[in-house]
Amino acid sequence: GKVQCAAWAVMRRELLWRDRVTGRVLSSALTDPHWSANVCHSESMLDHLGIQCADMDASKAFYDAVLAPLGATRQMDFGVAVGYGTPEKPDFWLGVFNSGKGFRESHIAFAALDRAAVRAFFDAAVAAGAEVLHEPRVWPEYHGNYYGAFVRDPDGNNVEAVCHLAED
Repeated sequence: GKVQCAAWAVMRRELLWRDRVTGRVLSSALTDPHWSANVCHSESMLDHLGIQCADMDASKAFYDAVLAPLGATRQMDFGVAVGYGTPEKPDFWLGVFNSGKGFRESHIAFAALDRAAVRAFFDAAVAAGAEVLHEPRVWPEYHGNYYGAFVRDPDGNNVEAVCHLAED
């Protein structure tokens, strides 16, 4: 059977579906109806992950060095937050350590199939008593269709649901 996973094709800079066992290309972002605007809509539940760093400059230098051999580079740098990945999708983020002594907030972003799912995530989180960080909205500083909502989980982590598709 065909097992799908996303693998970035560096040579042609397009996303390909590959069989996990054989590595054989099954379909491409250009022909697969599950793909839109060269943004990955894989079956993974995680969209991106962020950690906090006590020394941002040292962390940038470290991750610049260790991620380059893996094909990931610094894609966005906002000073207090830095995104690593491929040009199409920075999915590993560093943030300035600012969440109090002894605690380092993690940022976990879950992939949503559409904007309605982001709103449903937000409503469920609020109903469960989550602290609201940011209500659902478009975040154009990331890209024009980045639609996300952010809440704090019971342990204080920043949890997000995000969709990269335009509104239907």
